[in-house]
Amino acid sequence: MGKVASQSIQTTIFSYIGVVIGYFNVLWLYPYALEAAQLGTFRTIQDLGLLFVPFAQLGLGHGITRYFPKLDKGQSAFLSFSLLLACLGFLLVSTLFYVFREQVIGLFSKNSPDVINYLWIVLMITFLALANSILDAYSRSYLKVAIPAFFREVLLRLLTGLWILSFLGGWIDFDQLMAGLILVYGIPLLGMLIYLIWLKVLRIDLNWSNFPSGFRSSFLKFSLITFLATAASTLILKIDSIMVSSMVSLEANAIYTIAFSMALVIEMPRRAISQVVMPVIADHFSKNEISQINLLYKHVSRRQLYICLLLFIGIWANIDSIYHFIPNREIYENGKWVVLFIGIGKLCDVAFSINGEILVFSNYYRFNLIATVLMSGMIIALNYLLIPIYGIEGAAIASALVMLFFNLTKFVFLRVKLRLSPFDWQTLMILLSGLLVLFIVQFVPMMENPLAAMGIKSILILGFYVGLATLGIAGKEELSWIRQKIRKSGS
Repeated sequence: MGKVASQSIQTTIFSYIGVVIGYFNVLWLYPYALEAAQLGTFRTIQDLGLLFVPFAQLGLGHGITRYFPKLDKGQSAFLSFSLLLACLGFLLVSTLFYVFREQVIGLFSKNSPDVINYLWIVLMITFLALANSILDAYSRSYLKVAIPAFFREVLLRLLTGLWILSFLGGWIDFDQLMAGLILVYGIPLLGMLIYLIWLKVLRIDLNWSNFPSGFRSSFLKFSLITFLATAASTLILKIDSIMVSSMVSLEANAIYTIAFSMALVIEMPRRAISQVVMPVIADHFSKNEISQINLLYKHVSRRQLYICLLLFIGIWANIDSIYHFIPNREIYENGKWVVLFIGIGKLCDVAFSINGEILVFSNYYRFNLIATVLMSGMIIALNYLLIPIYGIEGAAIASALVMLFFNLTKFVFLRVKLRLSPFDWQTLMILLSGLLVLFIVQFVPMMENPLAAMGIKSILILGFYVGLATLGIAGKEELSWIRQKIRKSGS
């Protein structure tokens, strides 16, 4: 866990700086500067562009991470080979997008016609994010994840906020705001290129003959098998927002997006740790160190559950106070229950730990493909069933159910095939302590000042939560680990 802890703490710091910027953007700047329909358009176009990325990537991100340790030389040639394949994937996606353009237009023509005017931006976002994802995976293979996290979590959000401020100041109109998304996604890509050049690991090398025998065919086979799993995972994350726009309205998607963004904060530690543990898992599998993987599985589960559960409690206990500070809150507070349902779903992801990452780098990676494809079909079906009945809450319930079933499926498979489990009694005690703290804080009297209410509740939550760990009831080891990493990062 040494390298994991060192890199993950830096990545987490950048992630939470990004969260601060993101909170400002999503909870204040966006609803203040944009009308609800404009905000819905702004997010729908980005979601569409990012939805196509894994289809164009063809699973190369995981392929790079898995096969990079197998190379003694030719790493630059490996990157060049991967980028060429990614370009071919992008051409395929672009072709399909234009072939089915009328069908895409038909999805939005009734409830969200404004989206149609900006569909040309979608593929530009796809290309820029695709190239960035390949470079990110390459950097991650060198266990260099902190700076890419800065570009991804901090710089992208900062640029987006500054661009919105330009619109708010009247310097650009809405059409220019939308077109400027190309620049917003292009600058982080440029930053990644400069960073890899600075590391002296980026150069054009088309000498693919130095790859080990069978390397390219094995790499392609693995990537193509896992690409559907990666694409389906992104579909699970993005499809609800797009379906809310097409089935309800752009205004509804704006409400849903803000609520969803609040819940996303809960899983930030998981996302940071996941970026670091993937090459570590790949290395353990290459050495057949199953016991080390099981140990990592448990440690990651408990530690990120302890942190993420605290975030969930803090957000839900203060949900009314948070919405108080959002401009036009009478519109956006209708997404309150979306925060709860998505938050519960994210806690499921956190508790079940790195099961997806383990599957991807195991010999059973095909099962991850099957499970993910099935779950992507399930999310579409549940959305079609629940959105007409419950609106945006229906989309949130669908997402939470899919996250639960998806993780249960992977957990059972890993338990049977590799005898791995992330759970022990401490997991249960952490959950029970979290429920106890959430129950206690409900008795705090209502206050007229939302800032004071938020401050008092947050202090009480943190006090009870840390107190239970200090007493050894639940989370003692996790709290000690957090304190150790904080001291280490400050020294």
